[in-house]
Amino acid sequence: MTATTSAVVQEVTLDPRQAERQFATDIAVERTRLLFQGSRLPTLLMLLVGLACSLLLWNQQNAPMLAAWLGWVVLLALLRLTQVNAFNEAPATRQAEPYWRRIFLFGAGASGLTLAFAVIALVPADVFYQQALVYGLIAAAILSASVAYAVSLPAFLTFALPCLLPSAAFLLFSGSGLQRGWGLLSVILFLALLVVAWQVNRLVQRSLQQRFHNLALISNLEHAKQCAEGLNEELAREVEQRRRAERELRSAHGELEMRVAERTLELDEATHALGKSQARLALALEASELGLWDWDLQSDQVHHSHLRELFGLEPEQVQVMLRDLTPRLHPDDLPALRRALVAHMKGRSEDYHIEYRVRHADGHWVWVEDRGRAVERDADGRVLRMLGTRRDISVRRQQEEQQRLAATVFEAASEGICILDPDYRLLAVNRAFSAVTGYGREEVLGRKVTSLIGSREMRQQYQMIRQELDNGGTWQGELIETRKSGELYPQWLQLNLVRDAAGRPSHIVGFFADLTARREAEERLRYLSHYDELTGLANRSLFKERLHEASQRARQSGRSIALVHIDLDRFKLLNDSLGHEVADQLLRQMSRRLTQAVPEADCIARLSGDEFAIILDAYGSLSSLARVASRLLAKLRVPMTVGGHELVVSASLGISLLPDYAREISALISQANMAVQHAKHLGGNTFQFFTDNLQACTLERLQLENQLRKAIDEGQLEVFYQPKLNLADDQLNAAEALVRWRHPQQGMVAPGEFIGLAEETGLIAPIGEFVLRQACRQARQWQQQGLAQIRVSVNISVYQLRQGNLTSLVRQVLEETGLAAHYLELELTESQLLDNVDSVIATFRQLRELGVKLAIDDFGTGYSSLSYLKRFPVHYVKIDQTFIRDLSPGGEDAAITRAIIAMAHSLELKVVAEGVETQAQMDFLKSQNCDEIQGFLISRPVEASAFAELLRAQIDNPLD
Repeated sequence: MTATTSAVVQEVTLDPRQAERQFATDIAVERTRLLFQGSRLPTLLMLLVGLACSLLLWNQQNAPMLAAWLGWVVLLALLRLTQVNAFNEAPATRQAEPYWRRIFLFGAGASGLTLAFAVIALVPADVFYQQALVYGLIAAAILSASVAYAVSLPAFLTFALPCLLPSAAFLLFSGSGLQRGWGLLSVILFLALLVVAWQVNRLVQRSLQQRFHNLALISNLEHAKQCAEGLNEELAREVEQRRRAERELRSAHGELEMRVAERTLELDEATHALGKSQARLALALEASELGLWDWDLQSDQVHHSHLRELFGLEPEQVQVMLRDLTPRLHPDDLPALRRALVAHMKGRSEDYHIEYRVRHADGHWVWVEDRGRAVERDADGRVLRMLGTRRDISVRRQQEEQQRLAATVFEAASEGICILDPDYRLLAVNRAFSAVTGYGREEVLGRKVTSLIGSREMRQQYQMIRQELDNGGTWQGELIETRKSGELYPQWLQLNLVRDAAGRPSHIVGFFADLTARREAEERLRYLSHYDELTGLANRSLFKERLHEASQRARQSGRSIALVHIDLDRFKLLNDSLGHEVADQLLRQMSRRLTQAVPEADCIARLSGDEFAIILDAYGSLSSLARVASRLLAKLRVPMTVGGHELVVSASLGISLLPDYAREISALISQANMAVQHAKHLGGNTFQFFTDNLQACTLERLQLENQLRKAIDEGQLEVFYQPKLNLADDQLNAAEALVRWRHPQQGMVAPGEFIGLAEETGLIAPIGEFVLRQACRQARQWQQQGLAQIRVSVNISVYQLRQGNLTSLVRQVLEETGLAAHYLELELTESQLLDNVDSVIATFRQLRELGVKLAIDDFGTGYSSLSYLKRFPVHYVKIDQTFIRDLSPGGEDAAITRAIIAMAHSLELKVVAEGVETQAQMDFLKSQNCDEIQGFLISRPVEASAFAELLRAQIDNPLD
């Protein structure tokens, strides 16, 4: 029997679906075997056709191609024959793998393409007899292969489609009529072969199915025969065994009747004894308040006693364990109960013992102690029945919980706790007791308190405490106690006397706390309330106290006191640039220098961030006070290294005197503050005494500041315009916008009187914004009137740059006024550029991207560095008027002016000269190719209406 037949035989033992799948697999394997066996003849025939075609076509001009094609045919034939041999030698289990079917389809396709190539590329197009012979041979090979491959339609199509369709398409669409005829015959051949292959495939499929069905029927019959024979033999053996069992049963029946009679007598006696035992057990259970339970694990039936006493339930309410009792168990106790029960059922524990909670009928939880044992198991060791007892232990658990809570509180208390007997022997102490006193628990238990007291005074004090405790039952107070190490510490002690039911003293409970940390905190708080934490100097509160005391002494003795107010110069800039940590280190060093420089000071205090104050009592004379101030300034200016930075920090000092200028402390402090502000206004690194004139100046500046704020709010500011002349065409093409203040009482206020004040107070920001808006609006108005396309320049301050919103402000003003950006020019002085180079460069680049023109004003008065100049993205350089006043040909100013113009032009910048007042100055600048000039020679700053007249005059007289 073949492997396929044996597989069919095995189908009878499989289920229908497996049999059907096995049946399909066997047919597929058999079809593959037929394909391989039938491919030998087509392969040999294709080899012969290749040899014959080569002989017929050898004299054609494509001999190399023909030789290559013949070599390929021989190689392909050998490969296919090798595949057939490999398939036949493979085991039956491996022949069912899809791999063989895939390589066969690949060989069939390659064979078809090989024959198609011969038809397309090798047969001459004009020799009929060669065409007829070659096409006939190829057709014979195709016919042989198609019939052999018809066993499987995929195999047939894999061969026929690559072979006939390319050949037919080539012949049908070629130019020769004869070849189109051959192409038509190829199509007819393909259709005929397709029909033949379909019929052959259908017949082969039907034949294979019939064959395997027959084999399956034969196998079923043989299997049924074997089963019938086996059943007959088994039936005979069972009949013989039954007869033998009947004989043994009759012999054992007699013996059983005798044993039953004997056992019945024994059971009667045992039942009587069991009745007595059950009566005694019931009495014992009633006395012990135990509930008895009996659990049948097979039916899950459970029987209880004392259910009403334990759970408040009736017996009929708890009959099934899983349904009636398990839902009443506390969910937190279920895991432990299951572990204990499983451990006993698996034999890992001798008894079942667990404590858990059950919900009472009225809703509260009842603690239950459960004990039991497995009393019946099956042959496999599984528990079938358990017996046990159950009792209520809620009271005991509550007592244990209270004891555990009390012990936890006792040990976890932050205060020291001790319990003594009536003789003052220590019975118990907690961890805090040992932590405070230094004595371990085992060192003090059983000892009297008096044995731990070293001094006689403390023993006497404890005798007094004992008497008061005996009389009143409680005592509390503060003591100075001694630790084990001998260290004294303040202690707050509270003692309470505990009496028993008969009223006799049974225990003494003591609570005590270590007051050391509280005392240190109080001292620290007292220190912080009077001294500065950073520098250790007196703070403002202590300073006022010391100043008040000094003033009292001065009034009583008739002497004078001096208050020196110290403010570090540019400290905010240092703090912002180097950080708070470096600034704190600097303040600490400065405070040490103050202490060293003025050891005779009555008080040195830190008032705020970088402000200090010194009180000098009985300073002597003003000259000695001036020497002290000079020495102090010199001491403070000594270079220091802080955080890796070498710093030189100066200070401004303001000095006020009592009672020379001030009668009250508040006036003295205010005058010192005025003096230090005046010193800072003078540039810092100096000291100033308060005088009446200084107060007047301060009041005047304060009044001027208030008037300037009012002028901004009420619109007293105006914008004047000074024209700029283009030297290339002698035309007015630009104007500088300058702010003017028309005071209602004082008239025109010079810019020098209020611009500096505006810079100090921050009012320069609204003034600058006003000038910017007014200048842009006026320039746009002149354009709309057709006067000229004037570029208007506006001065900006470093304060506006620091605000960080200059770019957005300029963009907003240009959008509101409608002025094109290239008609706006912004000027910043050279000294202001160097205040924050990186920030200014970033802002200038943003403005330049908007299209705004940029200029450096007062060039030459600062560093005038070429490296700085090329970094700033500006368009214009304005030469300061100090270099224009003396432009004699051999003078230094003329040389500097020529250098500035040449340097600016080399950087592709335009040059504007300001302060031009004479024709000679103008001629010199024109000879040096200066681009623009402005000054009194052209015009003074004028109002907008007057400037418009200048523009109209320029239009009316273009050649003047």
